[in-house]
Amino acid sequence: MTSPVPRRSLLGVALLVPLAGCATSIGGYGVDEGVRRLLTLSSQRAFARLLRPGGFYDDALVRIAPPEPGPSGTNAGILGAILRTNAVRSRLAIALNDVAVDAADRATPVVLDEVRRLSVADALAVVRGGPTAATDLLERRAGRGVIDALLPGVVSGLDGDLAEVLSAAVAARTGVDYRALGQYVADQAARGIFRAIGREEQAIRADPRATRDPAIVALLLAGG
Repeated sequence: MTSPVPRRSLLGVALLVPLAGCATSIGGYGVDEGVRRLLTLSSQRAFARLLRPGGFYDDALVRIAPPEPGPSGTNAGILGAILRTNAVRSRLAIALNDVAVDAADRATPVVLDEVRRLSVADALAVVRGGPTAATDLLERRAGRGVIDALLPGVVSGLDGDLAEVLSAAVAARTGVDYRALGQYVADQAARGIFRAIGREEQAIRADPRATRDPAIVALLLAGG
């Protein structure tokens, strides 16, 4: 399946420009600039890992499991009793995660655009927050947009990839609802994206000097 945007092509576009006249600064850098750089670097590292082949499936933190079969609703409409077959579930899990990798390109500009929109007030809240405060703020702001960006690619990918897992006869008999399954995968992939960003944020906070970014170092080691 071909993604509409080449992978990793957008990961380096968010070079951050200090806000002129920013009154709140640490070590000569605006707090908002430091937070933006922290989030941009965290996002770049997270997407770089997720966009590799197997980027979702091989990572327990973000891996997408097939939905559990149920008597009604989305699960029954997707695959029904077939989901109880371990061999099918294993192959389906790989397919779902591959689709998420291909669709994740679409989320990159949404995340980076929201990072650029952060205000000084947002930045101050991040500084006073916990180890994933920046990511938590980003998810609140961009979560819905990420899901919306993922969904078209996920649904399109499922239409092709799922056919390789299930025979045409089985798919016809179970009545696969690609839209419902796509919504499920998009929701799970979006959550995984922000978990991956949060993991990178925590790593940067643990050793900010390793970034060699003076704004991040000033932000995270102020007074330390």
